[in-house]
Amino acid sequence: MLFTELAREKSAKYWEMSFEHPFIEGLVTGNLSSDVFRYYLLQDRYYLEHFSKLYLYIAEKTEDKMIREHLKLNAEELKEGEIFIREGFFRDLDITEQEISETAIAPTAYHYVSHMYRQLVDGTVNTAIAGMLPCAWLYHEIGLRLIDRGSSNALYQRWIETYASEEAAAQIEKECAIINQLYQESNESEREKMLEAFVISSKMEYEFWEMSMNLEKW
Repeated sequence: MLFTELAREKSAKYWEMSFEHPFIEGLVTGNLSSDVFRYYLLQDRYYLEHFSKLYLYIAEKTEDKMIREHLKLNAEELKEGEIFIREGFFRDLDITEQEISETAIAPTAYHYVSHMYRQLVDGTVNTAIAGMLPCAWLYHEIGLRLIDRGSSNALYQRWIETYASEEAAAQIEKECAIINQLYQESNESEREKMLEAFVISSKMEYEFWEMSMNLEKW
């Protein structure tokens, strides 16, 4: 059985919880509080900053040239694409550098990022890649589920369109092919750790919506 099939099966509960979360529903109805979306963006800025760094750190550790180049490309495209889009949201919402610096990192954002770093420090290249996959994959599936429904809020509609794109689909297809290959090449112990890393990240994705809705603080 492929890693992607097993991982989705083991984390299905958390994915469904994300699909049905009030944050996601609020994007479609347009009723999501602007304060909640603002807080989400501020925390996601921290997350994406480290997500990009992790691509480069993992690239430094892998001995596979193809995977190394792919990870470096991911880091570059993240800066040019998603992070650029986030900066556009920041301008539209008048989120300033001062607000960014004065907004404390929420516990969930901190723990999620720490979890991914741990996969690289205490685990392997394979567990680290597995721990990063749920983010882009889940967001793409959310985008696909929401695109036909759309949103009455132009800002939220832009968010939905970002993750329902053909570019996002192509990225996920390649990421899944890589992780399936790595899984096949791994021993039984590493396979279990790869699945565990994926499931924890899937749970943290759900917790990220919760964090945003609750404006979570320490």
